[in-house]
Parts: sequence; structure tokens; C-alpha cells
Amino acid sequence: MVFLGALISIFFNVPYAIGTLKGKVHPNRVSWFLWTVVPLIAFSASISQTGWNWGEFPVLTTLILTGLIFLSSIISKKSYWLVSRIDIYCGFFSVLAIVLWIFTHDANLALILSLLADFFAFIPTIIKAWNHPETEGLGPYLGGVLNALTSFFAFSVWNFASLAFPIYLLVVNSILTVVILKKTKFKANKGVIK
Repeated sequence: MVFLGALISIFFNVPYAIGTLKGKVHPNRVSWFLWTVVPLIAFSASISQTGWNWGEFPVLTTLILTGLIFLSSIISKKSYWLVSRIDIYCGFFSVLAIVLWIFTHDANLALILSLLADFFAFIPTIIKAWNHPETEGLGPYLGGVLNALTSFFAFSVWNFASLAFPIYLLVVNSILTVVILKKTKFKANKGVIK
């Protein structure tokens, strides 16, 4: 199941990265940068507390793929999305949570701070997806839902350190999937008389 989740993530995220390189998708760089850093922290904290188990593989997959998308947005000059004031504020609070994690040696607190950091990274993209769904692709978020679901089949240790990040990924990716689907459908039907 874990390998299936990884394949699902690759299947949904690589086209998003290619779309970013072609300028068809405009990822929020603040979100994608932080979405690369936060899984790194969550993965490291979980490994330090429970050691490696295959339930961590989806988080590692997320880390690699978010890094790929962030790098694609840097390479492509066509996919630039203007950084707004809310992006800066959310980025600041996300980085603050990351810095606080560095000074704590409690793995559970590190996970809480990494989830908080990820949540602040989530806000700019959810705002962008709500206001401009045509600049987003559904792939990474739908893939994120499916990938998070597969992790529950692989856990050998069921505790906060193991479950927190996959549950969080399931929730935020589900929210983004629904927003993009609903808003895209609404924009497509806007002005159509039935």
C-alpha cells in the first residue's frame, strides 16, 4: 500500500511540476517552499522518536515531490505567482514555528510546530485556489489525499508521532481538492443559462 501511495503521488505530482515548467500552473512559491521544509521536519522528528517504519514513506514521498514542484516554480519564468502580504505574514509565522522546532528537543512538540508551520503555508494556496482556481491543478492535492490514506495501512506504531502528519495531510489536501473542484465548476458554469 505504501508503494501504491508513492506511485499515486508521483502520478499526480509530476504532471503538476511539468505544468509548472510550461507555465500552465502557477504554484504559490511561499506555500511550496514551506511544504518542502515542513515534511522534512515532520519526517525527521518522527524518525527520531519511533525510528523508520514504512508508514513514514508517504511523508518522505511528499518531501521529495514538493521539493520538485518548488524547484520547477523557480526554474520556470512563466509560472510566477506574485507574493502578497498574506503570503509574507503566513511565511513569517511558518518560519517562526520552524525556528521554535529547532530549539526544542521534544519530538511531539516538533510535530505540533511543523503542523502549525504547514498550516500557515496552506493559507496562501487556499486563498489563491479560492480566488483563482484556474491557476491551480488538482493533481497534488488529490494525490495527497490518496497518499495519506495509504499510510494508515502501513503503520506498525499507532501514536501521535506516527499519525499526526498523515491525518493532517489527509485533511488539508481534501479541503484543497474540494475548493478547486467546486470553484472551477462554478467558474465554468458562471453565466450559463440553464
